[in-house]
Amino acid sequence: MLAGARQTKICEILGVTLRTWQRWKASGHIEDMRIYNNNVPANKLSELEIQRILKVSNSPEFANLPPKKIVPMLADEGIYIASESSFYRILKAANQLKHRSKSRAARKVIKPKALVAHAPNQVYSWDITYLPTNVRGIFLYLYLVMDVYSRKIVGWQIHECESAELAADLMVDICAREGIARGQVTLHSDNGSSMKGATILATLQKLGVIPSFSRPAVSNDNPYSESIFKTLKYHHQYPCKPFQSLNHARDWVIGFVRWYNYEHLHSAISFVTPNQRHLGDDVAILKKRDEVYLKAKSLNPKRWSGKTRNWQHIQSVSLNPDKNKGHNNLEIAA
Repeated sequence: MLAGARQTKICEILGVTLRTWQRWKASGHIEDMRIYNNNVPANKLSELEIQRILKVSNSPEFANLPPKKIVPMLADEGIYIASESSFYRILKAANQLKHRSKSRAARKVIKPKALVAHAPNQVYSWDITYLPTNVRGIFLYLYLVMDVYSRKIVGWQIHECESAELAADLMVDICAREGIARGQVTLHSDNGSSMKGATILATLQKLGVIPSFSRPAVSNDNPYSESIFKTLKYHHQYPCKPFQSLNHARDWVIGFVRWYNYEHLHSAISFVTPNQRHLGDDVAILKKRDEVYLKAKSLNPKRWSGKTRNWQHIQSVSLNPDKNKGHNNLEIAA
């Protein structure tokens, strides 16, 4: 301090509070007055015991096992060396507390990049779901692609098998029908073989569609497809019995898609149909609804204690939004 150093910085280095230092100084003592306990714990492992733990842990019998398995196996043989926590502590100090099995260590998988759609035909989500048949163990496969912004089903097919080639054909058809330009659409999907097959990836590259994938075994990364399949299978007209044939399944899905796109008032997009939002008609519809409510309030203001219902147009939709980034984290209802 005589050299001009600040007391707070000196106290940080010494590991004491500024108030403690001031109390010591006021009492006339400038030496360290902290009391240290130099007693050795009675249960401290000896160096011989530490070396025994390392030797046992690295033996051929236990080299690929974690302490939580080593300790009970030793107990089954009537042997106790130390507790499980002691094994972990000793192995960590020796820099040996790592993946000890022959299997590949679990790897950290990065969350997929957040995608935001501000208009139709910017972000698509697709997946495949099973449709049961009247033959046990035999299924039909529904390939379905939806627009994340409008929730419209922009394309679907049903086949008797699951393959990347069939998925590629579906995307070619969608891009031609929707007039998709290169680099316009990002297509998000799961990590299945049909989604990451060479044929579909080559087709996407040729079409200029940008692929995006969920983390393995994380269904939350593809919530819109999961949601629409739930809507499909819990629809009140979904067959109680399995589909009798491929044509039967296709006929039913045709009706469902027609209802979903053109009749279903979607709760997550202010109760307009996906097709209305896809075409941009929802702006005028929601504006008219707002005018109706404002007029009703003006005629009978006592009916409202506050503002009228929010019929605001939803301008953007996020897929896998980053936390605290300000993206519009919308309800994923279908």
